[in-house]
Amino acid sequence: MSMPGTRPGTRTGPSHSTVYERQAPAAEAVDAALAPSRHAVFWLEDVGEPTAYPALAGGTAADLTVVGGGYCGLWTAVLAKRRDPGARVVLLEANTVGWAASGRNGGFCEASLTHGEENGRTRWPEEYEALERLGAANLDAFEADVRDLGLDVQFERTGMLSVAVEPHQVAWLQDGPGYLDAAAVRREIDSPVFLAGDWSRDDCALVHPARLARELARVAAELGVEIHEGSRVTGIDSRSPGPVTVRTGSGSVTSDRVALATNVFPSLVRRARLLTVPVYDYVLMTEPLSATQLASIGWSHRQGLGDLANQFHYSRLTADNRILWGGYDAIYHRRVDAAHEDRPETFRRLAAHFLTVFPQLEGVTFTHRWAGAIDTSTRFTAFHGLTARGRVAYAAGFTGLGVGATRFAAEVMLDRLAGLETERTALEMVRRMPLPFPPEPLASAGINLTRWSLDRADHRQGRRNLFLRTLDAVGLGFDS
Repeated sequence: MSMPGTRPGTRTGPSHSTVYERQAPAAEAVDAALAPSRHAVFWLEDVGEPTAYPALAGGTAADLTVVGGGYCGLWTAVLAKRRDPGARVVLLEANTVGWAASGRNGGFCEASLTHGEENGRTRWPEEYEALERLGAANLDAFEADVRDLGLDVQFERTGMLSVAVEPHQVAWLQDGPGYLDAAAVRREIDSPVFLAGDWSRDDCALVHPARLARELARVAAELGVEIHEGSRVTGIDSRSPGPVTVRTGSGSVTSDRVALATNVFPSLVRRARLLTVPVYDYVLMTEPLSATQLASIGWSHRQGLGDLANQFHYSRLTADNRILWGGYDAIYHRRVDAAHEDRPETFRRLAAHFLTVFPQLEGVTFTHRWAGAIDTSTRFTAFHGLTARGRVAYAAGFTGLGVGATRFAAEVMLDRLAGLETERTALEMVRRMPLPFPPEPLASAGINLTRWSLDRADHRQGRRNLFLRTLDAVGLGFDS
């Protein structure tokens, strides 16, 4: 999924209700907006029937085995073939290409590798400038790849508009280079709850998520990558000093190098299994807006949109002028399970908040509602591992920021598997792993207490309680 932006830190002020409580729409309006919606992923339906790739059958050999057919695995395969066109690359996907987070996120492709400036400066102050530069270069390279590889992904580099929806948030934006006062922000996107904004024009692009996954798979196959769907990896044998064997239920691949891109699913590397937890993010998609409806809100520059609360919303327009509306609730579950995806109370909350932000769109209905699991790490950015004496690399923990950062992670994995010393591999962010989450039941207790505390902070002008301040002090704090 996609969780763009970051939130400011400790603030002070009295308790109060949020704008969504003060200006809640009528229940009847929420019911009417949700009534036509189906539990289905708009992006995956919008791309039509996918190309089918055969399951792995029997044993084979390769130079590189990639596990995972989402963005990270697909970028790794494509970039590996561009580095060495003669290399034999095999990609194994348990389900179908792009079916999980890569096919159901918001499509925000951000330059940030650190989940925003504050998180980056707090964790890696000595190398933040390099991280910012490398992130910008990665987004530029992403855009160049879209062009040069002919990726039909509805790419729009329109930037990100961050908005204040509570009076105390206005000051957080006033020093920004793209600051917009209340009148100016409403000229961009007209909502009565928008009090100020900051339009960062160059560090975010929008893509069609499922198209990106499908197009990367197409290009990978054209470059000679052997893609196998329906090929769940059941184990890796890297005990001997020679090639590594990756096993599925119906075959195996033996190769000198392996790249693991399994995202939120349990890691094939035992030591990494407590480094991520699944947090579910929920999304609504409207019907296409008419010209009159679109004119009532403006949005002519088609920016990505996010607010400044700890529990924040993100939104964007699609190519056919639907509005995607997601975020706010982030629900932890111990394991990935499709049963967690349909959560009526969250979809009602999303619809109510949408109508609070855009009351002029009352009467617009939602056609799709869905959810997906985010691979959350304790530092809220990706981590990069290397094991089996340098023969197996892995990356995960993107925490909702994977659309762009997966490309960077692919470059890191390929650098490390090749034994290269590069600016990327020298980064402390790459060399050091995050702290693990505690085992259950401590993980559930801590995550749910954090979520409750963040909600309280939103009711107290951003003021963080003792629990959140303690997490900040030990390097585990974040506010979205």
